[in-house]
Amino acid sequence: MTHGGPSMGVDDSSLPLRSRVFYAAAHVVAASETEIDWDATLRFRHRLWDLGLGVADAMDTAQRGMGLDWSSARELIRRSAAEATGPIACGVATDQLPDGPATLKRIVAAYEEQLEVVQATGAVPVLMCSRQLAATATGPDDYAEVYATLLRQAPGPVILHWLGDMFDPALTGYWGSKDLSESTGHFLKIVAEHGDKVDGVKVSLLDAGREIAIRRQLPSAAKCYTGDDFNFPELIESGSHALLGVFDPLAEPAARALERLGEGDTGGFRATLDPLVPLARKIFEAPTRYYKTGVTFLAWLSGFQERFVMIGGYQTARDRAHLSELYRMASDMKLFPDPELARRRFDALA
Repeated sequence: MTHGGPSMGVDDSSLPLRSRVFYAAAHVVAASETEIDWDATLRFRHRLWDLGLGVADAMDTAQRGMGLDWSSARELIRRSAAEATGPIACGVATDQLPDGPATLKRIVAAYEEQLEVVQATGAVPVLMCSRQLAATATGPDDYAEVYATLLRQAPGPVILHWLGDMFDPALTGYWGSKDLSESTGHFLKIVAEHGDKVDGVKVSLLDAGREIAIRRQLPSAAKCYTGDDFNFPELIESGSHALLGVFDPLAEPAARALERLGEGDTGGFRATLDPLVPLARKIFEAPTRYYKTGVTFLAWLSGFQERFVMIGGYQTARDRAHLSELYRMASDMKLFPDPELARRRFDALA
């Protein structure tokens, strides 16, 4: 997507659908609590590409920071990118470092190591928020220094990711302030100063009004990828691109809805997605960071993997009552390709 001039506040709702980008952030399929089922993991990504969605890999939906270490994430990035038949973006973080504070130099070096891996595959890099930077930074200048260093040397555009503390409490105060309005200003300043290296920003704050305000202040060439799994239909309709974890369990209806939007049928788009919002909000309810359990549970009930197990044992992060409600809601919405299989698996759940 290109626009002329340095103007701000582009409204992408007027662009044809082909000019907007929609990624599903994909989960990993586990063979056990310590081992990835690579065949099933890659089959699931091919399903997303076949539906016409892009794949955002090695991000929080894939359990970055919650079970998936850098070694496994690196292998995931390489395997997924090698098999990609559609758009692919991959997460770049600093999770090879120990938890807690580090020097800014070490944080930059960790980002650089991961950025090199992603760039070598040809995938679009997504600069994820760093827990180590959040633990180290003394103010907005430290964030500006780290991101300026990375963006100056990036050979091509990257996506900047702002993951709110509801998804990861360790990221509280990211960009240099616990006041969201102040943080927004610091974030937008970094984007504006390095606009030639920013493909777009992914905003995961679960605050539709704030996302729209950010979108209106972006440089003209920068995309706003909604990461709002609560308000995504209205945000996409009004002009956001998308990079969403909820597009993993809702891939088929999402693809149908986006096709309708591309035909100019905004009513059909909303009629397809709006009824799914209560399920999305249930998956992502507090503690939001455990949404991956619901995503994996629904994939198992749908027959896309053989086991309800997650790296690190996070299949136990949600209780039976929560999972029962997800099953009921998904059944009522007719989301399961094989309802009988889903029922048998749910009934057999210990």
